[in-house]
Amino acid sequence: MHPTLTTRQQSAAKFFLLALFVIAIDQLSKWAVHTYMQPGMAGEIPLIGHWAKLHYTLNPGMAFGAELPAPYGKLVLSGFRLLAVFGLSYYIIRLCKQRAAGGYIACMALILGGAVGNLIDSVFYGIIYDNAPFGSPTRWFYGQVIDMLYVDIYEGFLPQNWPLIGGKYVSLWPIFNIADSSIFIGVAIILLNQSRFFKQDEPVGEGKALVAPDAENLG
Repeated sequence: MHPTLTTRQQSAAKFFLLALFVIAIDQLSKWAVHTYMQPGMAGEIPLIGHWAKLHYTLNPGMAFGAELPAPYGKLVLSGFRLLAVFGLSYYIIRLCKQRAAGGYIACMALILGGAVGNLIDSVFYGIIYDNAPFGSPTRWFYGQVIDMLYVDIYEGFLPQNWPLIGGKYVSLWPIFNIADSSIFIGVAIILLNQSRFFKQDEPVGEGKALVAPDAENLG
């Protein structure tokens, strides 16, 4: 690891506080949306014209509404999220002990905060907001994630002269939440800063011998 990153021991507490901040903002936003907004188009609030708006919707599964097979797919997903949270927490503590780059650990904290935010929805919202899908075996672990950030990228027919997909109707309008945003930002920053976060010590050049500091004064 790069020498400048080993000058001090990283404190895990501040990174868990960052994750806690993400969780708090995420849960507060979901509470406000559930309390003060109507679901669907009736309750939409424009932010930037028709391109970006608040839109209250429920996500029963994974990102972009993808679902696992019923009836126990949701339970498997919630269990996976729980394991991921424990794994990320352990990994952050380990990174701090290894004195890893602070920026990289902060990104992992953003991912952890987002994972916990959506896990809370899955575990508790079936009870708190009674939003478990109809026919769920239990309301525990079957809560639906609240999404509200709507970005209308494009909706319509693609040009006919486009190969393979020409003439098809597409609707690109992701709806997500603060937790999803935190995970995306953490992953994006890591991908954009790989050379900085994972910089290795430069190897000794070929043909260069290692010489003791005072070798020229010997003899």
